[in-house]
Amino acid sequence: MASSISQNLLLAIALAPLVGAIIAGLFGWVVGRKGAHRVTILGVLVSFVGSAVVLLQVIDGARFVGTIYEWAVLGNLKMEVGFLVDGLTAMMMVVVTFVSLMVHIYTIGYMAEDPGYTRFFSYISLFTFAMLMLVMSNNFLQLFFGWEAVGLVSYLLIGFWYKKPSAIFANLKAFLVNRVGDFGFILGIGLVVAYAGTLDYAEAFAKADALAALTFPGTDWALLTVTCICLFVGAMGKSAQFPLHVWLPDSMEGPTPISALIHAATMVTAGIFMVARMSPLFELSDTALNFVLVIGAITALFMGLLGIIQNDIKRVIAYSTLSQLGYMTVALGVSAYSVAVFHLMTHAFFKALLFLGAGSVIIGMHHDQDIRNMGGLRKYMPITWITSLLGSLALIGTPFFSGFYSKDSIIIAAQASQLPGAGFATFAVVAGVFVTAFYSFRMYFLVFHGEERFRNKPFPGEHDHHGHVHEPHEAPAVVWVPLLLLAIPSVVIGFLTMTPMLVGDFFKDSIFVDTASHGAMAEVAKHAGHAVEMGVHGFVGLPFWLALAGVVTAWVFYLKVPAIPAALDKALKPLRVILENKYYIDWFNENVLARGARLIGTGLWKGGDQAIIDGVVIDGSARAVGVFAGLLRLVQTGQLYWYALVMVLGVFGLLTWRLWPYLSAAL
Repeated sequence: MASSISQNLLLAIALAPLVGAIIAGLFGWVVGRKGAHRVTILGVLVSFVGSAVVLLQVIDGARFVGTIYEWAVLGNLKMEVGFLVDGLTAMMMVVVTFVSLMVHIYTIGYMAEDPGYTRFFSYISLFTFAMLMLVMSNNFLQLFFGWEAVGLVSYLLIGFWYKKPSAIFANLKAFLVNRVGDFGFILGIGLVVAYAGTLDYAEAFAKADALAALTFPGTDWALLTVTCICLFVGAMGKSAQFPLHVWLPDSMEGPTPISALIHAATMVTAGIFMVARMSPLFELSDTALNFVLVIGAITALFMGLLGIIQNDIKRVIAYSTLSQLGYMTVALGVSAYSVAVFHLMTHAFFKALLFLGAGSVIIGMHHDQDIRNMGGLRKYMPITWITSLLGSLALIGTPFFSGFYSKDSIIIAAQASQLPGAGFATFAVVAGVFVTAFYSFRMYFLVFHGEERFRNKPFPGEHDHHGHVHEPHEAPAVVWVPLLLLAIPSVVIGFLTMTPMLVGDFFKDSIFVDTASHGAMAEVAKHAGHAVEMGVHGFVGLPFWLALAGVVTAWVFYLKVPAIPAALDKALKPLRVILENKYYIDWFNENVLARGARLIGTGLWKGGDQAIIDGVVIDGSARAVGVFAGLLRLVQTGQLYWYALVMVLGVFGLLTWRLWPYLSAAL
């Protein structure tokens, strides 16, 4: 049994992508396009192999907790770079590096003709480094560094095509919305530091019971409740939870590989990871947990409904991501942290597969992303078709696929919870099964089956210089090989890992659950120990029949009787308008919050800056000096007799003032 993990190995895992990013970013003009992708892929490959070795050591019992570099000491407060490697960290390291490796390879084909080729490889490699620093941290300072670093690189990647106005708007939107979440996050960290007196996870968790006995100053609110809600507000931004979800669909303006890397498998799951890591704190506040639960339930159901009306292939998958993040958050809210992380892992594989599959379709369709312009692509793109089908089956929770085990476990946990919001959450995650199946297979059928609608669209009529008509085509091997490699875990990873992750001791020293107060995991454990039985039983459970109903409904609507959705569209036009406007949340943000902020800003500018600061303090003081100087000029005549008279009068006044007490006494 291993007892420790090499510090040098951990440093190599974290720094290898950073080295690749520096070489590709600063010296891309020297190493060229091939050199840029080779050095960054090598760096991520080193990280993946090292992460796999670390995972095996962790399974064997090894752990690492230690300081790598001490940055500063302020009294008893230590600011340092350190690593904490346990089951939760090791799993995240493998997921991040494997998906990143697949994306790096895929990018060679997808971005082959892009002039920003070396810059893109530098960005995605830098993102991998930032994400590894986040998940490997053992303290709040390093966590915040990784948190902000992934946000910064996400901003750069969403706006990668910086000459495209919609991309610039999208990355600014993502940046601003995440600042709202990050403000709450840093307040939460500040409360931990103020009352626990430490940035170290272990030391803060050791004081959790003492913090639970305190109240927030000036109120009767529990301090830990305020702290946990502030921390979760950060997760709401990063993990795109209602109402801070609005940035993620617009982020599809970036190149498709980043959608797979950032918006499916890694960055958006940072919030889920953080709450799971903070489980010793969240377990002591039912109010905070219920808040998490309700937010997750709203996101899971209502964001899924928006996926039904999307026609951009990437936006359909984006709203699916929002919905699945809601599922993970529901699991966090019912104290099923290991289930949330389990779904994070399974979702990372099949959602990355779906995004990369969408990118392959976009390549084959000559960058047309509208699913209404597709159809019948199965015979033109067989590998993309079969891998996308496998990803869709995993997403909707088909028994024995990876998504089945994690989604059904979330439903079981929600049903077993006693929190006030558990009833609504159970309805949301169960109803979400039908919604997910419907929009997923609506997209699948419209893209790969039915009439070849692209025949009537502009691009097939375009001819090359030899006079040949362009047709949809399968992507090159550098694109479809990552699809095959992601399809494998999308099918089997849930079956293979459910029991050790949900019943075994894989997370024994990573996640804390108060089983006496929160019994959801006990109910999950009754099923999670028998993967085969759970899979077989899944065929008679309500979620399976809801998923099947969603698939059949999509098949009837979009392949057999397309007049039905057209008729429903007319009959339910008010509902469609609401969905098309995304519940008017963007409208509210732009016309109420943003306009209100502009009004306040204008008032502060006109009234505060111009009127008071410039008008009174600066210009007013200048005018006062001018008035005083004008008065002085009245007596500064330049005539000697006037000055002599003033001197005589002055002397007379001084003598009178000094002699007056004596004169008054004599009189």
